[in-house]
Parts: sequence; structure tokens; C-alpha cells
Amino acid sequence: MKLSDCVIQFIAEQGVKHVFMLPGGGAMHLVDSLGRCKDLEYICNLHEQACAIAAEAYARVTNNLGVAIVTTGPGGTNAITGVAGAWLDSTPCLFISGQVKRADMTGESGVRQLGVQEIDIVSLVKPITKYAVTITDPLTIRYHLEKAVYMAKSGRPGPVWIDIPLDVQASSIDPDSLAGFNSNNIEQNFDESAVKDQVSQIIELFNSSERPVILAGNGIRLAGGQTDFLKLVDLLGTPVLTTRLGVDIIPATHELCYGMPGIIASRGANFTLQNSDCLLILGARLDMALIAYAPDKLARAAKKIMVNIDPTEIQKVKSIINVPVCMDAKLFIQELFKQSARIKPRNRFDWMDKCHKWKLKYPFVLPEHYDATSGISVYAFSETLSEALSGDYIVLPGNAGNACELFLTAFKVKAGQRVFHNKGTGAMGFCQPAAIGACLASGKRPTVCIDGDGGFQLNIHELETVKRLALPIKFFVMNNQGYASIRSSQRGYFKRLTGADTTSGLTLPDVARVAEAYGLKTARISSQENLRQQINQVLNMAGPVVCDVMIIPDEVRAPRVSSMQQPDGSMVSGLLEDMWPYLPAEELAQNTIAEKKSP
Repeated sequence: MKLSDCVIQFIAEQGVKHVFMLPGGGAMHLVDSLGRCKDLEYICNLHEQACAIAAEAYARVTNNLGVAIVTTGPGGTNAITGVAGAWLDSTPCLFISGQVKRADMTGESGVRQLGVQEIDIVSLVKPITKYAVTITDPLTIRYHLEKAVYMAKSGRPGPVWIDIPLDVQASSIDPDSLAGFNSNNIEQNFDESAVKDQVSQIIELFNSSERPVILAGNGIRLAGGQTDFLKLVDLLGTPVLTTRLGVDIIPATHELCYGMPGIIASRGANFTLQNSDCLLILGARLDMALIAYAPDKLARAAKKIMVNIDPTEIQKVKSIINVPVCMDAKLFIQELFKQSARIKPRNRFDWMDKCHKWKLKYPFVLPEHYDATSGISVYAFSETLSEALSGDYIVLPGNAGNACELFLTAFKVKAGQRVFHNKGTGAMGFCQPAAIGACLASGKRPTVCIDGDGGFQLNIHELETVKRLALPIKFFVMNNQGYASIRSSQRGYFKRLTGADTTSGLTLPDVARVAEAYGLKTARISSQENLRQQINQVLNMAGPVVCDVMIIPDEVRAPRVSSMQQPDGSMVSGLLEDMWPYLPAEELAQNTIAEKKSP
């Protein structure tokens, strides 16, 4: 059997249905084998970064493996941004690259390059993969494939990379005679017996708490624990907050869902977090944007329990964690269920009432957002779009600026919706390829993608892929005439602009005209009059559509945690509970109940 055929067959056996690729001479045997495989559909993207991002989104929707095949040299280097995104957001992906034949590899010679387009891609991706290897012995291919997939999906998931020289791809092997990989040789991160005692301790903390809160993250979904988690929420009756990657773990309409805390958030969510006296951090890594760059100021009156499969994430904030649990989120939840008889019912009416009042009193979207006349408010647009979408939709916010922070905070997730972005890299250009991968992974469910006019340009060529595949994707492009978040920060810190809009060296094309050139239907929303009706008209158009949404160019981003630059260049962030525009001191004091009740 040809080795490249063996590789492709192995991919099909993993339950994968689509492989994203861009053909190249360095991967020609792999590409040919893929083209002949009846169990896989290959998707031709127009840039390797798009291949990688599409694979990453595909994996998020299937909760299985995403796969991309690229050629040597620039084929591999172009994919790195997508690999980094999968690494930081813990997404299981298999990346396979072609390589020059073994005789043309530089090896240990010290020469920069021998083969045409040769580059040592494995050395480049090792820091952002769980496993990366160049196959120099054809007889090891089964072992490396099996190990790579095991590593990608076990523990804290992540990307893996296999680099295969051209002559190795073409070699003949007997698959049945090849040695495989034994996962029993991999050491487990957690002690199951110790976890029983830890769960017992956690139940005691919960029983004695007056103001418990659960902070739910993407680790719950990665562990396949969404259903169990919702049962746990009903069992505990505890307020739930989510991270941005965990936003679709629980519907916004759930009576115990109180939003997403962070530096841009609703005041109510931050008040709920900061006033807790027992904080269960479940499958979340406490990123800096969530904790306002100040772990020591997070829920200062709370006993903190952190459940995470990655011990380094716990170690990162160990000084504030009272009970660290290095464990898979689903297994942790199941252990809680086993000991649930020890959970004591307790009347926490005052706490629940307080959280509910915060949620109602401090909404993120305000009535004045609907009164805008100089363009469309991001707040009003985001809320209106969320109301218009059914639970069937996949929703993909862009990774930067308004399309991410403001949209995702204002958006109200419905049951059944899948909503995600790439939090770790925040890379512009995520939108189009992620929409392709997610839409295909879901069996072509209706998909909505929200991006900024700047970010939309970075992988705009993938509109051709969308058109070719006739995918039911609606792109809403928030047109603020440049890089609004960059304008805001530059004006704040430097009082001048550089490369942020047409006045400072940046130009962007007419989005609708570019989309028309790709043969896509287009629309434009220029005013908030009949906003819901205008959005519905776009959603009801058949096939893919690009809609240019003329938002207010420099809408005030609030509420938000402010930061100050110190004379030495360092930054100091404010408290999560004290957001700009600042509440009167008396009102802030009334909402800071933890300070009053803590010893």
C-alpha cells in the first residue's frame, strides 16, 4: 500500500468527513490520495491560513478532529496562525505537510536550504503543538499517526503536526505489519482517588457559602460535559457566569445565567462575580481580559475552586486558588453527582434576588443605543440580530474590536446555537474560513458571521470558496471606516492616528462591490429604522450573502474597566466592579456587598 493512501485512510477512520487543503508539489502524493478517497470530501481553500482556521472551526463544531493538508515551505508557514489559534484555544487538529524528499533535507548540515521551498516546519510549530514530527522512516507512520491523534484529543486538547517528505509519501508499506502506539505509556495528569476527597471538600465549601457562583468555560464542552453541566446547574441552583469561549454552554434565557464578566461586560455580571464568597471555576483558564490583569483582585471575598485539566493553568494563579483540581471537567461533574447526597439545601433567596436585580438594573444594551441617528449602534444591531436568529444557527463573531467584544457581550445565546470565536490569538481573518469549516461540520446549518470592515479583508478571497460550495452563510460586516479599536487606543494614548483610517494612511475597499465581484449577493443596512426587518430580509435571502452594516464609526465602548499607564510604562487596571463610566460612590458601595460581609 502506498504510504500516502495509508495516511488518508487513517484520517477517514477517525470519523472526519472533510479535509481542508491547498495543493502543492511537496504534498502531491497526499493530495492525489485524498482526491481518490471516497470517504472524504476535500475542500480547496485559497490560502493555507484559511485551511488551518477552517479545520480549527470544524473541530469546534464536531468536537472531534479537524484536518488540513498543506505543502512544504510557505504552505506550512502560511498555516501557522491557524495552528496558534488551535493551540491557545485547545482545539484538536491534525495538520499534515508535505516536505522535500529526504535526500534534499538540510538535516544537521547547518545549510539554510537544500530542497526547493524546504523549511524545517517542525521546529517552527513545536512550541504551538502538542506533538510535531517529520517522518523519515516509512515504517513508523502508523505509530506517529496514532500518537498524534491521541495527543490531539487527550488531556487538554490541541493541534498536532506531521511532516512527510515527498519520497516517504510515495513509499510502499504493509499497514498490517506496522507497529502502533500504546497510550498506556502516557502518564495521567490527575489522581482519581485524590479527586474524591477534593470534591468532598468542595461540597463542604459550597454548603457553608452564602453567595456561590459558577464560572463556566470551554473546558466543559471539550470534555463533552455540556449535558451533565446543565444538570449540575439545576442541582446546585447557583448563579452561572461564562467565559467568552464558554458563552454557549448555557442559554442566556436560563434563569441562572447571569452573563459574561470581564473588562468589557455588563455591570451585573461583574457584580455577581466580585461579590461571590465561593467561586467554582470550571473548565476556564482565567485569561487576563476576564480578570482585568489582576488575579489578586478577583472575587476577593471568595473561596476559589479551580477545575482544569491543565496543571499549568492552575499553577498560573495558584496564589488565589483555595482548592486546585487538576481534572477533566466532565469527570469532575460526575464525581459531584456521586456525592450529591451530601449537598445540603440552603435558602439563598437574598443572594439570588440580588443577582437578578443586578441583571435587570444594569443591562449591557441600553434604550439610548436604539436612538442613534449618525449610523447603527453595535449594541442595538447585536441585540436585534440575536433576537432574529433561531436556535438552529451557528454564530461566529470576528476576533477583534466591535465584532468580538461588543457583539458577543450584547448577543443573547439561544439553546441549540453554537457561538464561538478564536479567543487566544484574536487574529483578524478568522471570519470567512471559520464560517466555512463550521458550516460544513454542522451539515450546512445556517451560519452567521460578524466581522469588521478591516478584519474582513484578511481572508476575503475565501468568499470564492463560499460561493463555490454554495454555503448558507450570511456575513454581516460592521463598517466603521477603518480600525475603530485602534483609533480609540491611539487617540487615548497618543492623541494622533497612524494607519487607522483614511486620514492616517489606511484605505479599505467597498465590501459590497468586492463581494459582487465574487458573485455573491449583497445588501447594505444604513440606518436603524426598521432594523429587525432589514436584518430579516438578509437572513431570508437564499444562499450566501454579504451585508455591509454602516455602524457608528467611533461609538463609545462602555461599560468597561479602565486602565492607566504608569511612568515606567506599566499598566494598572481598575477593579472589575468599578467600571467606566463610574457609578456614584454611594451606588458602587451599595453594590459591593462582599466588602461588607467579609471578615
